[in-house]
Parts: sequence; C-alpha cells; structure tokens
Amino acid sequence: MNSLRWDIYCKVIDNHGDIGVCWRLCADLAARGHLVRLWVDDASALDWMAPQGGAGVQVLAWSAATLAQLQSTARADVVIEAFGCELETAWVAHYADPAQRAPVWINLEYLSAQSYVERCHGLPSPVLHGPGQGLSKHFFYPGFTAATGGLLRETDLAQRQSAFDRQAWLAQQGIDIAGERLISLFCYEPPALAALLEQLMAGPQPTRLLVCAGRGQDATRALLRQRSEPGQLAVTWLPALTQRDYDHLLWACDLNFVRGEDSLVRALWAGKPFVWNIYPQHDQAHQAKLEAFLDMLQAPPSLRDFHRVWNGLNASPLPALSLAPWGESALAARARLLQQADLSQQLVRFVEKTAKI
Repeated sequence: MNSLRWDIYCKVIDNHGDIGVCWRLCADLAARGHLVRLWVDDASALDWMAPQGGAGVQVLAWSAATLAQLQSTARADVVIEAFGCELETAWVAHYADPAQRAPVWINLEYLSAQSYVERCHGLPSPVLHGPGQGLSKHFFYPGFTAATGGLLRETDLAQRQSAFDRQAWLAQQGIDIAGERLISLFCYEPPALAALLEQLMAGPQPTRLLVCAGRGQDATRALLRQRSEPGQLAVTWLPALTQRDYDHLLWACDLNFVRGEDSLVRALWAGKPFVWNIYPQHDQAHQAKLEAFLDMLQAPPSLRDFHRVWNGLNASPLPALSLAPWGESALAARARLLQQADLSQQLVRFVEKTAKI
C-alpha cells in the first residue's frame, strides 16, 4: 500500500461527535502509514479527547487566515469533507488547479443502517459550477454491511481489548467497587432518564452508575438532587475521558448507555450489552434510523422495547433491564461486523481504485 496524503475537514456543530469521528479516522490512517492533516474550525475538544495528539496527524485551524498555509504545502491526494461540511470557494480552487493532478474528493456521510446507504455508497456527484467544475465528489457511507464503507476499527483494537485489565483501570480512575453491577451512562436528555434512575435505585442488586461528562451528567445531577434516598444506586461522576479511556470504560462495564455515532461504534466493538440514545431530530427522522439499526442488530424484543421508551418513541413504562439476551445480541453483531473490512481499509481501497480511473 502506498502512503497517501489526506486533508480531512471538520466543522464542529455540537456534542463533539463530528470531531470525535474525524480524530479517530485521522489517527487510524496515520497509524497505517499515511500523512494526515485535520483542518477543523474548533479543535479545543482535542485537548481532552486526544491530549497526546497522534503521530502522523497535523491539526490545523480551518479559517480564512490559514488558506495561505494550505496553498504553500504539497497538495493532498485525498480530500474528505466530513458530515456535509463544504469548502469555501478559494479552498476548492486550490484543489482544482489544472496544473496538478486532482485529488480524490470524498463526502464522508453519517452512519446509518437504512437501506439507502447501500444504494448511495460510492456514487459520484459531479461539480457543475464554480472553480471545482469538472471534478467529481464521491459519497462514502460508513455502514454495517459489505455493500457500505464499514466501521472505524483500529488494527490493534482486538489486541488491546484482550490485554485490558479491568481492575487496574478502575483503580487508576479511583473507582472502588465491591461486586456491584457497573453501568456507564453517556446520553443527551432521554425522556426515560428519570425512570432509569428510579429503576436502579429500587433494583434487586447494587449498581454503580458511571456518568460521563456532558449534557447527560448535567441532566442526571438535576434529577438526583430531587431524591434523598439513593437505595441500591451509587453514582460516580466522571471527568471528560480521552477516546482511549472511553473505550476502557465500555470494556469495564456490564451495560453501556451510549449516544450519537462514535460511542455507538465503540459499544459495538466492546461486545457488552448497550442501549443507544439516538440524536433526536425535529422531523422524527431518527425514528426510522433507530428501527433500521435495531433490525441490523437483530435485537431481541425486550431490547427493542427499551430503546423505543428510552428515546421517547413509546410512552409505555420503561422495561426492566435484561442483560443476558442483550449481551448475546451485541456479541453476535460484533462477530458479524468483524468479518467486514474496516472503514480506513475501505477508504484506501476506494481512493486507489478511483485515482486509477
């Protein structure tokens, strides 16, 4: 495999999922021997997400002031616009310079299990006007089948996971456990959050809830302030975790509540029971997206019902946790997905094939 030069562009919208996915992709490509530049309009989240940086990844400010920096360096072989961000006209003109070979231009799309992903993955989108006229962008869809672009998965992930020392990691975080069930909570403000806390407090076994920093932690604190008796529930408030330590958290817990795209994929690789808080959309498009994911997961009825109530798509009482069948479903899905080429592999293959065309 030849080393390629990648320019990956990211605009941080909210919740850090966009830069989280982009950073994992950049770091993974660099670990495979590629030269990667991440152009981002707000890199502040990397201070806690990836404080050590990544060998082979250069993080640059994406702003009008840095256009000259782009123009003074070697042009990339690949340009990726992540999640619908679009380059300004002057930036497009740089890549469209007819005196140089055009880069492979990719729109990296959002993750979904819906059927349109297979139909649209890899399709070209000719540029019909502006300085990029005559070029083609290509839609690249991550996904869960062989007809999509796959999922982010580092080459050393299985080795790291098998060498993980749960007790040592928990001790490093100052988490002292005595046989209680461990549940991680990373969410937005799901409608059934209060019901979950009530269920855990009244549950038949002690539970320690490890609550990740962010919106979900704020919502959980507000709800628990209204209750004086914790019952069977103990809570640990986590600081912002690095991406690697977030993986460790998922591996350490008996059940994981996750949100958005990046943490969903990491929960799949963890192989533990999990519940997904999908990003809510005003037009209710997230409902079809969630159902397609549950179909892909081959989720048992109890897990489907829990997801619908957790995400506010069903007003029924929150079902009881059922970790055994949920765990079997997660392990089976992971085994299926491990048979597919990962996202970075597929991107490289796509670029090499497209460049030859």
